[in-house]
Amino acid sequence: MESLITTILSFILALGILITVHEFGHFWVARKLGVKVLRFSVGFGKPVLKRIGKVDATEYVVAAIPLGGYVKMLDEREAEVQPQELDRAFNRQSLKTRSAIVVAGPAFNFLFAVLAFWLVLVSGESGSRPWVGEVAKDSIAEAAGFSVDDELLAVADRPTPSWEAVVYALLRESVEGTELVVNVQDRDGNPRTRVIPGDALAALSDGGRILEGLGLTPKRPRVPPVIGQVVPEESADRAGLKRGDLVLTVDGKPVDSWSGLVDIIRAHPGKPLVLEIDREGRRLQLPIIVGSRDENGKRYGRIGAGVDIPEGLYEEYRSEYRLGPVDALEASIYKTWDMSVFMLRMLGRMLTGKASVENLSGPISIAQTAGKTASYGVVYFLKFLALVSISLGVLNLLPIPVLDGGHLFYFLVEALKGGPLSEEFQIQGQRVGMAILLAVMILAFYVDISRLLG
Repeated sequence: MESLITTILSFILALGILITVHEFGHFWVARKLGVKVLRFSVGFGKPVLKRIGKVDATEYVVAAIPLGGYVKMLDEREAEVQPQELDRAFNRQSLKTRSAIVVAGPAFNFLFAVLAFWLVLVSGESGSRPWVGEVAKDSIAEAAGFSVDDELLAVADRPTPSWEAVVYALLRESVEGTELVVNVQDRDGNPRTRVIPGDALAALSDGGRILEGLGLTPKRPRVPPVIGQVVPEESADRAGLKRGDLVLTVDGKPVDSWSGLVDIIRAHPGKPLVLEIDREGRRLQLPIIVGSRDENGKRYGRIGAGVDIPEGLYEEYRSEYRLGPVDALEASIYKTWDMSVFMLRMLGRMLTGKASVENLSGPISIAQTAGKTASYGVVYFLKFLALVSISLGVLNLLPIPVLDGGHLFYFLVEALKGGPLSEEFQIQGQRVGMAILLAVMILAFYVDISRLLG
């Protein structure tokens, strides 16, 4: 229940921030260019909160349905305008002014992404060192020459200080379909070059798990199977397990890691097992009845014990990445540009059938990700906001009527023909645009629900 509440609140917070940023772009530029703003609304429908501003008596509204927002400007096409205010009506502005106001929304989304990435890079972030633990047999990675203990230094000449940076870089390059050079340092500390064929890489952008598709598994520390905590009245407690016990075998089979112990326990719900442990140099055998729990419709074993992680175990596997203000700004601009281009190309691949629509994320997936990233911390939530802000900017610039890109397309036609399109044509365009958006929304919901149902 607590997780659901966190997800919902994080989703609403994320939407509120990003919608406000987008609409503030329209609002701020309109004000600066002399257009009167009647209402600034975050959300649609009935107002929940409303305040009247001192300048132009603009209404500032938070509405009940938080799935969008709008800025209502003075416009003769929507209501009668007093003669003394005609020069402040949107429809009376030059093509250049109207275009600037419309493009400001997506532009502010991109600027927000740059700011979010910049804050993350300046404050510093930690990640998993891009260190190869396994290379799958007969995989793309093996054919490219990757080896165990390779550390990935750069992808296409872009530094990769963490596995997250590696995945971003691989996704970005996967839509190019060209040969990709990866710089690594091998286990002996020597610089090496690995080359991934473009056609093999392009096929991976559709699946989501690009490292798994390549055949690369990150190197992880081996956590010894030492009991760190015991939950009262559960199986481990009833069997007599104590903090500091080292599990040696389960039913006579050796156990050399905590993950190995967990796998065995999860596979035996409700079953009796015998644990051989080392307790301060003494070997003991403890019979235990494994408990159980239901998870996604399946039954798994549990004993109510937690792991004791040795101090400093993860230090060797962690990377710290921080940049100065100027370098961080340059890197943030590059990253925002890269992700924008990647999203556009992925949309193109979906439209041409070269990529699956399963790459779409609807409100359910976005809400789940918002909840997860918020629970991980501010840095992760900021990066999530940056990515969603970029996607909003990209989508709003598509030439679909009712979106900002549709308005810009109308303005382009107006510039070419020397006059505005007829109102009837624009109304019909709006209907087509609404139909397209509705179809995409239904498809995104379908993909989300399909994911939930497995």
